[in-house]
Amino acid sequence: MGFPRTLIGLWAAFAFLFAAPVMAQEKDAFSPEQRKQLESLVRDILVKNPKILIEAMHALEEQQQQERLQAASAAIRQNAKALMDDGFSFVAGNPKGDVTLVEFFDYRCGYCKQMQPAVLDLLKQDGKLRVVLKELPVLGPESVLAARAAIAAIQQPGGKYMAYHNAMMAFRGKLDEAQILRMAKEAGLDTDKLKAEMASPRTSGIIQENLKLAETLGIEGTPAFVIGDNLVPGATSPDTLRMLIQKARGG
Repeated sequence: MGFPRTLIGLWAAFAFLFAAPVMAQEKDAFSPEQRKQLESLVRDILVKNPKILIEAMHALEEQQQQERLQAASAAIRQNAKALMDDGFSFVAGNPKGDVTLVEFFDYRCGYCKQMQPAVLDLLKQDGKLRVVLKELPVLGPESVLAARAAIAAIQQPGGKYMAYHNAMMAFRGKLDEAQILRMAKEAGLDTDKLKAEMASPRTSGIIQENLKLAETLGIEGTPAFVIGDNLVPGATSPDTLRMLIQKARGG
């Protein structure tokens, strides 16, 4: 059975489009009249079938997304220690858990705040889950200030980081220094020591390391989750996180 003329025409049109760069180098491949006819054919097909462009763009977007995720998976494997055991990020849940979930977040990110209950529920429900929290301040000076305070809080004894982290995640409003220090005091932190550590080169270095790692993984915003060798960019459903955790367990 022969192909319908429409399919032959589409094939010719797309063959022309994809071959255009080669044709540009081979000036004698087609005569001016032949080129004019081909261009007219392409234009006519696309005008009569505009959905082709939309479908092609969607297919290209899906392909590019898959390529980004594959590149991220390779980068995750290559940077496993920096992700899972960097020596400075706060670890919640079971420190010896069989699966690690890494979250990159920003305290001014609305989507991060939306995902916070899901992360806390996972910690409550899954006693074998290990969660690494990485401050990634990408939304301006207030984000950087809050990230500095949270990183500084890890250095204080008494395990007050998580209460402080939860308070800042729950906070709605301007995250200026006064609010950040108020919540720190309410969480039981020494605010004088906190301010000193916030300004330290160590804190600055940690932020730079997190930003560099996020760039290496192709993370362009917050939140972003890493589970196994999977990168989940943006907010997602709790079921997706559970599925990836189960997958990382070999289930």
